Amino acid sequence: MEAYGLYLLNWITITILALFVGVSLALLKLSMALEGELLGGMATVAGLTAAGHVLLSRVRAVRIAYVLISIAQLGLVSMLGAVLTYVAASANLPLQDAMLDSWDKFFGLDWTIYYRLMTAWPALLPYAYLSYGAIGLPPIAVPIVLGLTNNHVRLQQFTMATLLTLCAVALISSLIPAIGTYQQYNLPTEFATFKASGYLIQLDRLPVVRSSSLQVLNISQIGGIVTFPSFHAAAALLALWAWWGVWWMRPWALMMCVAMLAATPLWGGHYFVDIFAGVAVAALAIAFAKAIEVQSSVIPHGAKSTSLACMPP
Repeated sequence: MEAYGLYLLNWITITILALFVGVSLALLKLSMALEGELLGGMATVAGLTAAGHVLLSRVRAVRIAYVLISIAQLGLVSMLGAVLTYVAASANLPLQDAMLDSWDKFFGLDWTIYYRLMTAWPALLPYAYLSYGAIGLPPIAVPIVLGLTNNHVRLQQFTMATLLTLCAVALISSLIPAIGTYQQYNLPTEFATFKASGYLIQLDRLPVVRSSSLQVLNISQIGGIVTFPSFHAAAALLALWAWWGVWWMRPWALMMCVAMLAATPLWGGHYFVDIFAGVAVAALAIAFAKAIEVQSSVIPHGAKSTSLACMPP
């Protein structure tokens, strides 16, 4: 019962976010291109949601239902969150790279040493790149694991925590914008076995957004433009917490998320304090999501039966 109540609350929160993003785009005179990826993504969200609701009425299909509806919600949250970061960046406040660099130095951390250490092993860089790219796994793998193992409350909390994290990251990044470490330290962004792909996307798109010369957003071309706090770091903690609820996932989740954290500064051009801040934001979002208690008075028969079956005697 609590899981379905949280699921409905997630939809309410997503709707509010969508309205905010829509109004913000209108005020900024930005529009979304009606391209195939956007239309296909929305159709997928609608299809998964519809299929999930049909399956929720069947006791034996509830686990699959939660997998489908959660993938749909997380997909929509990801799209809205990406657009929200562009809205936030349009505030065009002064860049704070020097301040972030000073914060790193305050903690005795030298990014250039990290860079030389990481790039000294070129044969290992492709594996580190895979770790950085692992951010694409949780929106699908977390619903599959938690949904099929009947951890439906935790799954809905993960969705809420992800949404809250994206909103917080966008807000903070608008107040403390930065371009990243490579420009700050004048270090090469690519060579034979390495290319700081995440950073290069930001370097290409952030100035355009900040200058207000971007008029049309293409969902297929939207990439990460946030330096502080690092959403990559936040996503690692969110995924680790989600999978920690399933004992046999713990070692794999820990290895993946630690590797992702280690690779994020290099590929994303993040200062170390970006990582710390991202982890802190995710931790607060998780705590907030766990504190929410919702009971729904209208529950599909299958979901209700499953909830009752899982209750202790």
